[in-house]
Amino acid sequence: MADHHQHHHQQTQQQPIMKSLHDSSPSTRQIVRILTAATIGLSLLVLSGLTLTGTVIGLIVATPLMVLFSPVLVPAVITMGLLTVGFLFSGGCGVAAATALTWIYRYVTGKHPVGADKVDYARMRITEKAKELGHFAHPQTHQTTTTNH
Repeated sequence: MADHHQHHHQQTQQQPIMKSLHDSSPSTRQIVRILTAATIGLSLLVLSGLTLTGTVIGLIVATPLMVLFSPVLVPAVITMGLLTVGFLFSGGCGVAAATALTWIYRYVTGKHPVGADKVDYARMRITEKAKELGHFAHPQTHQTTTTNH
């Protein structure tokens, strides 16, 4: 009986060990995921290496041409860059002006464009402040005109 109890005790102690070994081993799905990720990663690494090599070879081949034509190319690139920036800025200003004029037209015709309520509130506040300053300024101007006479 003691032998049976000891055998049962050993068996229960070994079950968690066997169970943890079985649980910690990766499943087939995990192995496939790891292999796929490794294959894709290695392929991308090889591709980036080939791209770097091609870029360096192209630079080595093109350097003498760039040195020969640099007195012409550098000013041409600068000019083209300035022209491009100028045209883009001009177009942007034109779009902004057209947008502003469209907004003003809608506001004046009463179509209530986005932000019209803020403009109305600001106009009301400015009018109130102008009236307040007008009341303060009016007695002072009246006093200065009477004291000058």
